Amino acid sequence: MSEVFEGYERQYCELSANLSRKCSSAAPLDDAQKQHSISEIKAGIDEADVLIRKMDLEARSLQPSLKATFLAKLREYKADLNKLKREFKKVTSKDINQAAREELMEAGLTDAHMAPANQRDRLLMSTERLNQSSETLKESRRTVLETEQLGVSILEDLHQQRETLLHSHNKLHGVDDAIDKSKKILTSMSRMITRNKWILGSIIAALVLAILLILYVKLFHH
Repeated sequence: MSEVFEGYERQYCELSANLSRKCSSAAPLDDAQKQHSISEIKAGIDEADVLIRKMDLEARSLQPSLKATFLAKLREYKADLNKLKREFKKVTSKDINQAAREELMEAGLTDAHMAPANQRDRLLMSTERLNQSSETLKESRRTVLETEQLGVSILEDLHQQRETLLHSHNKLHGVDDAIDKSKKILTSMSRMITRNKWILGSIIAALVLAILLILYVKLFHH
């Protein structure tokens, strides 16, 4: 089993439960509390996205026998995260639409006794503000997606660097083994050379003694 994946899994489950509670309790809050809760939920969803990416990278680096199991778990967590994003979208959409309706109603009551032209101007201005709010929300989402993609790119680069370092470490380990083997071979050859020197010296000494013996026999026995 992968302890790294399981660590990310525990963090995600705790975070998911916390985000679900916050989405459910955000509706009855007043404006200030709701904005604070929305900011916390958004930061939590970003963190959950990062955990999903980390689990994805870790699962894909495992052995094939384990990869399928962890990828199946990962699909469930991705579905859960998409559900959380939909709940968060409902909370923010409800908040924006409610504010727009209140603004339109306030503008309508204020201008009830004014000329129709001024009333249309107010309504157009309110509609424009609503459109601007929608554009701001779209821009925020675009920024979140770009940040997410950047984070994923960084994680992938770190994963590749980790694989490169592991590969280099394995190569260095292989070089060390080759050096150790070479040392053993050189030591063995040195011993063999020393032994051969002794054998050769013994043979030379025996030949010298044999020559001296032959000379002695020839010189003193004839």
